[in-house]
Amino acid sequence: MNTPRFIHLRLHSEFSVTDGITRIGDAVKRAALERMPALGLSDLMNLFGMVKFYKACLGKGVKPIVAVDAWLENPADRDQPSRCLLIAMNTAGYHKLSELLTDAYRLNQYRGRAELQREWLTREACENLIFVSGAQHGDTGQALLAGNLDLAQALARDWAQRFPGRCYLEIQRTGKPEAETCTERMLWLAGETGLPVVATHPVQFLDRDDFMAHEARVCIAEGEMLGNPKRVRHYTEEQYFKSTDEMAALFADVPEALENSVEIARRCNIEILLGKNFLPDFPTPDGLSLDDYLIKRSEEGLVERMQALYPDAGQREAEMPRYRERLKFELDTIIQMGFPGYFLIVADFINWAKANGCPVGPGRGSGAGSLVAFSIGITDINPLDYALLFERFLNPERVSMPDFDIDFCQDNRWRVIEYVRERYGADAVSQIATFGTMAAKAVVRDVGRVLDLPYSFCDGLSKLIPAAPGKQYSLDDAVEMEPILKERLEKEEEVSQLWALAKKLEGLTRNIGMHAGGVLIAPGKITDFCPMYQASGDDASPVSMLDKGDVEDVGLVKFDFLGLRNLTIIDLAVNYIKALDPAFDLDLNHMPFTDPAAYRVLQQANTTAVFQLESEGMKKLLEKLKPDRFEDIIAVLALYRPGPLGSGMVDDFILRKAGKQEVDYFHPDLTACLDPTYGVIVYQEQVMQISQIIGGYTLGGADMLRRAMGKKKPEEMAKHRGIFCEGAEKKGYPKALAEHLFDLMAKFAEYGFNKSHTAAYAVVSYQTAWLKAHYPSAFMAATMSSELDNTDQLRVFYDDSLANQLEFLPPDVNESVYRFVPVDARRIRYALGAIKGTGQAAVEHIEAVRKEGGRFANLFDFCRRTDKRIVNRRTIEALIRAGAFDTLEPNRARLIANVELAMTMAE
Repeated sequence: MNTPRFIHLRLHSEFSVTDGITRIGDAVKRAALERMPALGLSDLMNLFGMVKFYKACLGKGVKPIVAVDAWLENPADRDQPSRCLLIAMNTAGYHKLSELLTDAYRLNQYRGRAELQREWLTREACENLIFVSGAQHGDTGQALLAGNLDLAQALARDWAQRFPGRCYLEIQRTGKPEAETCTERMLWLAGETGLPVVATHPVQFLDRDDFMAHEARVCIAEGEMLGNPKRVRHYTEEQYFKSTDEMAALFADVPEALENSVEIARRCNIEILLGKNFLPDFPTPDGLSLDDYLIKRSEEGLVERMQALYPDAGQREAEMPRYRERLKFELDTIIQMGFPGYFLIVADFINWAKANGCPVGPGRGSGAGSLVAFSIGITDINPLDYALLFERFLNPERVSMPDFDIDFCQDNRWRVIEYVRERYGADAVSQIATFGTMAAKAVVRDVGRVLDLPYSFCDGLSKLIPAAPGKQYSLDDAVEMEPILKERLEKEEEVSQLWALAKKLEGLTRNIGMHAGGVLIAPGKITDFCPMYQASGDDASPVSMLDKGDVEDVGLVKFDFLGLRNLTIIDLAVNYIKALDPAFDLDLNHMPFTDPAAYRVLQQANTTAVFQLESEGMKKLLEKLKPDRFEDIIAVLALYRPGPLGSGMVDDFILRKAGKQEVDYFHPDLTACLDPTYGVIVYQEQVMQISQIIGGYTLGGADMLRRAMGKKKPEEMAKHRGIFCEGAEKKGYPKALAEHLFDLMAKFAEYGFNKSHTAAYAVVSYQTAWLKAHYPSAFMAATMSSELDNTDQLRVFYDDSLANQLEFLPPDVNESVYRFVPVDARRIRYALGAIKGTGQAAVEHIEAVRKEGGRFANLFDFCRRTDKRIVNRRTIEALIRAGAFDTLEPNRARLIANVELAMTMAE
């Protein structure tokens, strides 16, 4: 370091969600501009922004200091905790901070506030941490302000015992009277105890003129109004990122306090390893290495798969060489890239799920292109049947971590996560944090509310911000795109004020959530990599304090456990079918894709409730395309997207399939590649195959070309055009053909979809079409049971069932259960859980009472036998109005009139 005069050790970034608005990148830039060689990030009880801060600092040549502004429990009065600053001196200190924060969120929350306990901060535990006393918010500061000098000395000496040579008394000058009073007394305490004093400045926002935006953020979090004269003002406009000169002037009378901020920075040297992946150990039998065990599992699994694929021994023997060749190539690549453990871990929890009644999807994403994955049970679609490419998933020419996305039955996904926790240890498994941000529409409403502007005024402004599926428009975009908004900004002062504040808050972190599917499995304690966060409440799950990108940066490997409602539907439908027909034993995961009745469902666009094929636009496409083979379903899923629909390629596909347009394969060598799509380039894999066949690329190189085409970088495209045309010439293809094909691929790369993903999802589409064709009552009962709370969707399914000649039996307290249930091939009993005003607990209680004591005789018997704390008056009246008591008493008005009497007599 140079010889700086001051280092900022206290900085609340936007990740101090309720009171910080400093963007990490901006703060690091400011530190670099001020020639501060180091900067401390000290968010309130979290390290959410630690990796982003660490990387930003390295990028600007600023030393990162990792710290936490910590709440300390006050056992005498839990409503009056104190604060302190804990700073990591090194990587071991960072790990200790991670453990302390994790324990606070897991073990010691009070009214939603996680707090450290003093006894956790022992001399041995904290040898790699520096303690800074917390100024007027610390326990010593509070004792000083209360005039209890003896207590202040005792507390200071106790902290000095716990942090020998690493305990600093903290002084601040933020413009608050109590801060100045505390500073004077803290200097006296330093003289009495011999402890060093450090000057800090609690930065809450970057510039002085950000103060009002900061106060607006605080008010949004507290549900307050900016103009409320009774609102407690916790912050001052001085809490911006002060320059070195400003801090030197502020503490000119205590130069040693400034010097100590530099001394602390010198003592901190943290190194966080980024970019290296750490997988958990996977136990292998018989002392086999991971490589050998994956080879063994894959070869044995392939033999099993081949017996199912080719029952005829002669055909199986003839096909085996190409499968073995592909398997060897994939295994060599996986081993060379160091990923056998990853494949074995994924296969282990997927096969556990299959063996324990938790349905798993046939595949998702590019992983369905792997024969190894198919052989060891990760996927259930044969990649060689549909020309799915391994290199689209794992490219030997571009080293990156493989990423299997796995769909589990929605109702059982948690069981698989619990299995993983048991297998690898609860402290090694976690879900992942997500950070919700203050998007344009929401921030306009929020700021309008704290300015006490009418709701209609704010709502009207927010509605002027454009909206489009899959696109977020910023406040600046809105002004450019909406002339009315621009005019109002120029003419209306209230709009201008609101907009100015909203722009400063737009995009800041608003709340902490949980990633939909990501699960981390660490090689040891997760706190060796990052701390854990847990919202308050009994049902809250622990999540990493780092988001998806940051956990991967520190080396943790993410596994995607996704919940797919349609797998739950299929599982329930099959259970219903078995209840109606005990002889049913078809495994839907191993059925041929050749059933005419299933294709009739698609051709007639009778696809309400059929996976991925139920929208009105999709139905119109199905009517035109008339799928009659599995490849057509794969193509439909890839084609029904805005790009292909607007390009004309869908029309070409339909006309060529119907024999109304000539199919052009461009060259006989491309026939096999393009035949499944009638000569239309639909898939990314086809771009890769054309590059290999014509241009002489390896498939790994072809994947790099596909990526380059997707990014449309001119220099990359020019380079690849030369390589492709030169390769084609070497293989004897005309230059004109090569140029034409390159242009076509470049055009279709924009629209091409991942065939591995659509092929795997086409399996689920086919399965649901097959169920609708052959077992409509079981399928629709299962489908409707998945949407019990969605009245609009239930109406759609109900109408579709009637159109398919299904009949509904009315709800009945003596017959119905929580879900819809098929009574026979054409009739469905209505679900009690679908009646508004009931709930799962109430209905399951009714079922349990009925099972124990038999059918209900009348309303009075029902009220006498059920617990009114669970089945209350509102529930009973909802059941009556829905007709669930009609078989006992058809006069619903009479029943409603008797409810109060029946409940009174039951007491």
